[in-house]
Amino acid sequence: MLAGSRAAIHYYCGMKWNQLTDIAQLDIIDKESAQGKVMIFKHSTRCSISATALNRVEKAWTAENDKLLTCYFLDLIAHRNISNAIADRYGVEHESPQVLIISKGKCIFSQTHLDISASEMLEATHSL
Repeated sequence: MLAGSRAAIHYYCGMKWNQLTDIAQLDIIDKESAQGKVMIFKHSTRCSISATALNRVEKAWTAENDKLLTCYFLDLIAHRNISNAIADRYGVEHESPQVLIISKGKCIFSQTHLDISASEMLEATHSL
């Protein structure tokens, strides 16, 4: 993928995921977050808690939710450098799994581990 290019999009359990594979995509996320909220899901492929949290989000997701949040998926085992850049850019300590909601270039909501909840993310999207 070329630096700054659009992310590959994958659908899983009806959820539209943009694959976060290049640090330059953080600039794209910031630009997108000026128009609407963006969610980043940081996932460890080696962690059962991360798999459980991801599964819970994907099962609870509906196509309507894609209209509220643009979703990015980060495999942090493959792209730890991007996870570190996210922590620096948005001022959040690295956790795994972790969900961040970005609005206007700032992290406005964060959850980790089994506290990750699609309904709470969506509620925060409406209230923040």
